[in-house]
Amino acid sequence: MDVTIIPEIIQTYNLQAPELLLIFLSAVGIGMAKTGLHGMGFLAVPIMAGIFEARASTGIVLILLIFADFFGVWFYHRHANMKMILRLSPSTILGIGLGIVIGDRASDAQFTLLLAGVLILGALIIGANLNQNLNIKSSPLLSLITGIFAGFSTMIGNSAGPIMSIYFLSMGLDKNRFIGTGAWFFLLVNLFKLPFHIFVWRTIDASTFYFDAMLIPAIVLGAFTGVWLVKKIPEKPYKIIVVISVILAALQLTLNSL
Repeated sequence: MDVTIIPEIIQTYNLQAPELLLIFLSAVGIGMAKTGLHGMGFLAVPIMAGIFEARASTGIVLILLIFADFFGVWFYHRHANMKMILRLSPSTILGIGLGIVIGDRASDAQFTLLLAGVLILGALIIGANLNQNLNIKSSPLLSLITGIFAGFSTMIGNSAGPIMSIYFLSMGLDKNRFIGTGAWFFLLVNLFKLPFHIFVWRTIDASTFYFDAMLIPAIVLGAFTGVWLVKKIPEKPYKIIVVISVILAALQLTLNSL
């Protein structure tokens, strides 16, 4: 590795100690999210978008997500419902395609508004389900709608987590199947998105990989911490904190784009 690249990236974004700490904590949160504490990754999206430009942050975050996805699959690979993933695949690809086209044509300010809108929608989905235990039957229409929204959200802002969480819970998945199915789904989706970020949006280059490689220890720390904590934190208070934090962060993104 060319060590001169690391300070060059830090200088490009004018990163100071507080920003570097937030980036490190965001990477820890992403690692925790992929091993069960999903809201932590959701919080990392607006934090990273606030430090970097909204569009640039999607590429930086995507590499971190892929690193963390491998840990989620490693811990929970035996619990995945692959039939459910296959059922969602066509519509998810369609949603990703919509996200590529719309995101490529949007200005930085418009992209920030799109990202903020996706975050607010995700927070509202989580909030609406705080006191509900949905258990509905799968249908082609439900899979189509969920996949399109998830694909669009994950391409625009790596923010499909809330949508997929509600879908998986509504399908009656137990905790291990919920985590395992989500781990495989997002690993495959994020790997599918990677070439578009590199060759279409150009939000990822060699320096992005080098920069994110610095954060692998944070991903590892978060992944193992998530496995340990997933059984210890009460679910409802945790969701409330996530909803409030994400709405505030999304509103801040909106104000910054005006």
